[in-house]
Amino acid sequence: MTNAWIYVCPEQRLEPERGVAALVEGDAVAVFRTYDGTLFAIDNKDPISGASVLSRGIVGSRGEAPIVASPMHKQAFDLRTGECLDMPGVSVRTWPIRLRDGAVEIGVTT
Repeated sequence: MTNAWIYVCPEQRLEPERGVAALVEGDAVAVFRTYDGTLFAIDNKDPISGASVLSRGIVGSRGEAPIVASPMHKQAFDLRTGECLDMPGVSVRTWPIRLRDGAVEIGVTT
């Protein structure tokens, strides 16, 4: 349940298919906008390598799933669910995200 929305950046800061890292209430979050304008937010930390790098990953698709491939070992994470498509049982947290008056915001539970 989202109790508060935290400002991340202006909409124009998000280039399609490129990530932005943000610190939200002490958590590193990777924020993406796909070519169709959909926004996604997942943990920035790659659970396989332990590095905070997912915002630097390669955005694309695998079947119907929008994904980001980690720049470390190239495992693909579904941007909708956070599930790793290459290692069953591994996932990252997803975050509520919205666009409000030209501002990208992440939802947090307080």
